[in-house]
Amino acid sequence: MTQRARRRHRRRGGIGSKLLIGLGAGLAVAGIAAVGVVSWVLDVAADAPPLSSCKPVERGGNSVLYAADGSRLGRVASAEAHEPVAVGRVPKSLRLATVAIEDERFYEHGGFDPEGIARALRENIEAGEVVEGGSTITQQLVRNLCIPDPERTLERKIVEAALAQKYAERHSRREILGAYLNVATYGTVEGATMVGVAAASRIYFSRPVWKLDLRRAALLAGLPQSPSRYNPILYPERARARRDAVLRQMAKVGYISRERAARVSERGLGLDLSDDYFRHREPYFFDYVEERLIEHYGVEKVRRGGLEVHTTVAPELQRVGLGAMGEALPYPTDPDAALVSIDPRNGRIRAMVSSSEYEDSQFNLAAQGRRQPGSTFKTFVLTAAIKQGIDPYSTYYQSKPLDLDLERWGRWEVATADEGYQGTINVRQATVSSDNTVFAQLDLDVGPESVAQTARSMGIATELDGIPAEGIGGLRLGVSPLELTSAYAMLAAGGTEREPVAIDRVLFRGGRVDRPERPRPRQVLSAPVAWEVTRLLHDNITGGTGTAAYTGCPGQAGKTGTTDEYTDAWFAGYQPNLATAVWVGYPESNDISMTNVQGRIVFGGTFPAEIWHSLYTGAAIPCEEFTEPEGKVSWSPYYSRFTQAAPRPGTKGEAADGDGEPPPPGSAAVDGYDPDAYAPGAGQGPAPIPEPPGGEQGGGVGGGESAAGEAG
Repeated sequence: MTQRARRRHRRRGGIGSKLLIGLGAGLAVAGIAAVGVVSWVLDVAADAPPLSSCKPVERGGNSVLYAADGSRLGRVASAEAHEPVAVGRVPKSLRLATVAIEDERFYEHGGFDPEGIARALRENIEAGEVVEGGSTITQQLVRNLCIPDPERTLERKIVEAALAQKYAERHSRREILGAYLNVATYGTVEGATMVGVAAASRIYFSRPVWKLDLRRAALLAGLPQSPSRYNPILYPERARARRDAVLRQMAKVGYISRERAARVSERGLGLDLSDDYFRHREPYFFDYVEERLIEHYGVEKVRRGGLEVHTTVAPELQRVGLGAMGEALPYPTDPDAALVSIDPRNGRIRAMVSSSEYEDSQFNLAAQGRRQPGSTFKTFVLTAAIKQGIDPYSTYYQSKPLDLDLERWGRWEVATADEGYQGTINVRQATVSSDNTVFAQLDLDVGPESVAQTARSMGIATELDGIPAEGIGGLRLGVSPLELTSAYAMLAAGGTEREPVAIDRVLFRGGRVDRPERPRPRQVLSAPVAWEVTRLLHDNITGGTGTAAYTGCPGQAGKTGTTDEYTDAWFAGYQPNLATAVWVGYPESNDISMTNVQGRIVFGGTFPAEIWHSLYTGAAIPCEEFTEPEGKVSWSPYYSRFTQAAPRPGTKGEAADGDGEPPPPGSAAVDGYDPDAYAPGAGQGPAPIPEPPGGEQGGGVGGGESAAGEAG
């Protein structure tokens, strides 16, 4: 070899050596980098939390309320619509469709599938859009269960894959698929996100998931990848294309034939949207129970805890009550009505009815509406008097206009609008005729504070001020039908007070049973006192202002109430197995008088008593009678500045036959009510005194009005 050739050889050798050295260095760097990447991935995976510390997102499902007869009242509204379902109830077509489109090697890999990631990347590139995800079903499941607010980062993907592998080692494929089908999201309808196939099937198709056919199953299987993009309501063409892609994939992996996939693709989506997934029966009662549940368990547990709530309401009684209101007050210009019925034996609310349209107003007149009670409040004066041993048969007062100058309360005027004063009458006669002036004097004798304390102990929750006007219905804030019914139910229970119960029991997921409103009976009146009050109220319903309510059952008792200017009318009554208070009025204002409703002036003895009567007859409430207790009230002679001696025979206030009892007002009733028996009084408000505690006087819907101007 010549010298020149040797020089050329050295030069070539030098270039090759440099290339080899450079390539070797590059490979070394790449190797080091690869080792570094692998090391970093392993470090991130090692930092993944253990499954034992991974707390699944609590998705117990929507809570469901049931009536006392077991019928469903509805689901508690939530931002999520979720109804857990066992995997065995999910049709095979939906399970296979989900596996085909989401993770075709689901039964082969160990929770993480590198081959699936590569395949998804290739198919997405070929399609020019995302048609297949890279995450396995197990990865998606642990993301939903164990990673709150997951971010789109590589670190999250690595942690997700590590958790998926651990999860797959501890759970069968059937368990994993079942869990996934219960936590995957399937779109949003009217603000509620559908979580799980059961809720999605109910909302999209108005049928349970186990009744889905292949075309509907394929539609659902295609939604989790992008629920908003493929929403079948907003984008039916996209949804159909996605559904058809699922069918083709099922054919590709051999779950169905290509011919069947083609046939099903020719059919529509099969939507039948449910408009009542969160719709409630008895919506006012439903809202009342939901509020009670939230007080006990908190918002999240009630709306997402999957509670099964059994309530006390009787749908048939609700239906009859609403029908009675509609029959009595059928015209658009008629006032509204509300009632509550309680079983005195256990405190259970059996009915809570309002004639208002729930779509127009969600204000619950039966539980939230506080209106002036009129003469229904005289029952508390009567009870307080009998507790003190005042004999209603031998204690007399003068029925006359009153103009009193009271040391503590100032000037107080009480009158009866129709000037129907009866002279000297006893407390029993005053109860039957609902005489304002006699009860005003009795209230002062008993003590307004004592009357207020008695009312509170019997179940009146409204703040009371202990002023004279309260005894004849002049409250600062008013009362609701619920609390008035509860108070009268206490009399029906022989003096035993029970807080109203709307929730019988609550079943938690897992089987635990709770009774959050377990009644705790409390004897606040002696049985003999309750018996004597009931005797007097029985006289009122059989021969006084409440005759229109009487159904002929000897065990019934009750009291009417009418406020000044006829803005509110009541009837509250009971028998041993059911107590009910009915209110009639215009909820939008406390100033609308009911002086011409269907050509009638509205008293407590008209529409309210008639509705009460229709409720008890229409619902066929069994007639039960009270049993006289063994003990007796110890009567004492009572005298005061207001009491009178018994009238002499033949004077006003005594019957012509000399039996000491005038014919009870109402005995000449026409159509169940004698308009001369009683008219609301005038000027029963207290004399001006410093404003009672509690802030401004209520007004408007449910607020009540001042104590002035109330009667009964």
